[in-house]
Amino acid sequence: MAKVCEVCGKKPTTGNNVSHAHNKTRKIWYPNLQKVRAVQNNGQVRSMKVCTRCIRSGAVVKAG
Repeated sequence: MAKVCEVCGKKPTTGNNVSHAHNKTRKIWYPNLQKVRAVQNNGQVRSMKVCTRCIRSGAVVKAG
């Protein structure tokens, strides 16, 4: 399953781990995704993978 936020589209980013000796190894940083039961615009409740920033900012309304 893709590690992408269904609201904002945030996805993994890549780069290098750089040691003190300046050795470089590839690294992936994943977004902090949570499974949330959310209410959609049409009133239906749906399980979504959403990043914590979208939850905190109120972009997602949790199902009660």
